[in-house]
Amino acid sequence: MKFKDRNLRALAECLIGDNKAFLYRSSSRITEFFQDCGMEVVHDGSTRWAWTAMRLEELLNEPQPKAHALPERFVHVLRFLMLKEDAMDDDPGRLKALEELNKPLMREGYEAFYGDDNLLYIRHNGTKTVSVSNNPHRPLTPHEIKRRTLLTAFLDTCSEDELIEEVLLPLFRQLGFHRITAAGHKDRALEYGKDIWMKFTLPTQHVLYFGIQVKKGKLDASGVSKSTNSNVAEIHNQVLMMLGHEIFDPETNRK
Repeated sequence: MKFKDRNLRALAECLIGDNKAFLYRSSSRITEFFQDCGMEVVHDGSTRWAWTAMRLEELLNEPQPKAHALPERFVHVLRFLMLKEDAMDDDPGRLKALEELNKPLMREGYEAFYGDDNLLYIRHNGTKTVSVSNNPHRPLTPHEIKRRTLLTAFLDTCSEDELIEEVLLPLFRQLGFHRITAAGHKDRALEYGKDIWMKFTLPTQHVLYFGIQVKKGKLDASGVSKSTNSNVAEIHNQVLMMLGHEIFDPETNRK
């Protein structure tokens, strides 16, 4: 993939801070920035924007993950550049920076935007294809570290019911699953050892039903424990009861 020289220079000026909407970076700071992005390069003391534009051009020459998507490492560099934690005092939401970044990108047919996770994404305007940095080994952003800490604290203290209602059900709903009953632990007559009954409708209109056993804590595989929450043999019995139980779907009024 190739960008026009004019647009590469504009992107480079954003990165090095010659564009006033961005933090100024000296030679050593430019090296530090690229190394933080996982690139072992060192600024050689030449013209800052020209050297940076060459590095961006090299990234653009890398393979594209799919048609109309930008190379992954190129996206990762721009995403790292646009972290909201690095906002300047006069642009706390980074709206000015985003506007400046989009000037060269839009001339190439792309548009950058912030997702719900406050991370940068880049969309191809013609096909609406979104370029995503899929590197699983990249360092977590400060925002992701904060969310991980909050999730860990919640999982350490929540009950099984809270785990179901606050984490599992929203997760499955986002994936297109629907809950059949909202009984949880409160309605023992409808449970038969299950914690969640859900269904998924296929494109053919066939419906898959499934149940989930939710247990929090360590499981006892030896069978010594008498607790139904940790004894694997007891959990197995609950699963067998769940599989043998007729499912009533109120939407279809059928079992």
